[in-house]
Amino acid sequence: MNRLWIIAGAVLVAAAAAFLLLRPSAGSGRAQPGPVALFQWEDYMNPPFLAEYERRYHETPKITIFADEDEAFAKMRAGFTPDVMGPCYYEFPRWQEAGILQPVDTTKLANWSKISPTLRALPGIAAGPNTVWFVPHYWGNTSVTFRTDLAPEYARHPSWNILFDPKYRGRVAVLDGVDDVVPFIARMIGVDAYHMSDAQWSRVQDKLRELVKQTRMITSDDTALVQGLASGEIVAAMSWRVVYSTLHREGRPVAYMNSPGGIFTYVCGLVMHKNPSDAAKATALIDSMIGDEGADYTIMKIGDEPANESTLSKVPNATFENLGIPRDVETVLKSGIFQQRLKNKEEIVSAWTEIRAGL
Repeated sequence: MNRLWIIAGAVLVAAAAAFLLLRPSAGSGRAQPGPVALFQWEDYMNPPFLAEYERRYHETPKITIFADEDEAFAKMRAGFTPDVMGPCYYEFPRWQEAGILQPVDTTKLANWSKISPTLRALPGIAAGPNTVWFVPHYWGNTSVTFRTDLAPEYARHPSWNILFDPKYRGRVAVLDGVDDVVPFIARMIGVDAYHMSDAQWSRVQDKLRELVKQTRMITSDDTALVQGLASGEIVAAMSWRVVYSTLHREGRPVAYMNSPGGIFTYVCGLVMHKNPSDAAKATALIDSMIGDEGADYTIMKIGDEPANESTLSKVPNATFENLGIPRDVETVLKSGIFQQRLKNKEEIVSAWTEIRAGL
């Protein structure tokens, strides 16, 4: 054999061997383990949530923020592979059914026992003995924040009908996500959005069209809602409780409507990707996120309520007064209506998009 061919063959064999040594193992689909990747809402990736993890591993997780869960879902379906994600209770079943998740072992979560008993018992989160698909992280409420000086009649007799009052046409705002606005408006006309017939969904759509004509703003931007209510541009807004607490803390004349039948409660949490780069680190990050430092930061700085109730005894009464809730948060949780998964959500999203556009 020609000596040049022998040399060339040896070079090719060496190169192939080097490639096999350097590439990730077949089927792994992931780079070699480093800091885990967190895919989360803004604010809930701040340092207090990461503190326990960073002390343990001496590294900071890689962080990607999503603006809404539809965007997050689409990105993961397209191939993005984080380790820990932060969907809400009404959303995680879609991710589970899509095969994106693996259960979390609660025996490896030192902070699991600190989570509200009501939240640990949420229907559908259990994956088996000592395992869950969804780890509750924080919760809050959806109702109406309004200016008591600009709508004094509703200060005396609070009613979500303020959103449809002709007197305030063009001076109300609503949240833009279907998981908030559709169940809210459905309930106003006596429909359970989570178990709607076609005829009932048709009625809800008619009411949503009426709503759009009333609004000045359709947004989930807390800052825009706070500014609109503070200036008086908006008289009433469907909002999360944090909007009310921000304005109340500033001394604005506002109130938050507590419906006699209970207001909507959202619960957001943490889940693990089916293919984490390091399952132990991902579990440790989840444990860190639900830890005491993050819990204290959630209620004191963000304005939501933490699932971890261990630090609440140290929270000043003024904080609860500003949020408009009692110290006994279990009573609040048991009296509310947990937001759930909407059936045929894609159809609902499409219809709401057209309604908002005036179609």
